[in-house]
Amino acid sequence: MIRRTMEFRNEREALAAEQAIAMVRELEALADAAPDGKVLAVVEREAVERGRRFVRDRLQEVLNAQAEAPEQKGGAPGDAPAAGPAGAMARPSGASSRPPGT
Repeated sequence: MIRRTMEFRNEREALAAEQAIAMVRELEALADAAPDGKVLAVVEREAVERGRRFVRDRLQEVLNAQAEAPEQKGGAPGDAPAAGPAGAMARPSGASSRPPGT
């Protein structure tokens, strides 16, 4: 067994590292259990699927944390500007499609 000390900047990083290690162990178990001649196909399919899920989940966590940061800081002071009358309604461009049935 290899011992290594790692430092993480936050819980998200530590969790991601733990999940990556778990994924490698699961892929190793799949490789051991796969029938001869099918190891690459089985493990590759699972690696791609689990890798996508892993990346998607990490992306979601990062974006959620970033979205929460302004809320914790209180956001920018002052009111948000409202759209003026010109921005409130779209006008026909003149090149619009004919109404259906004509």
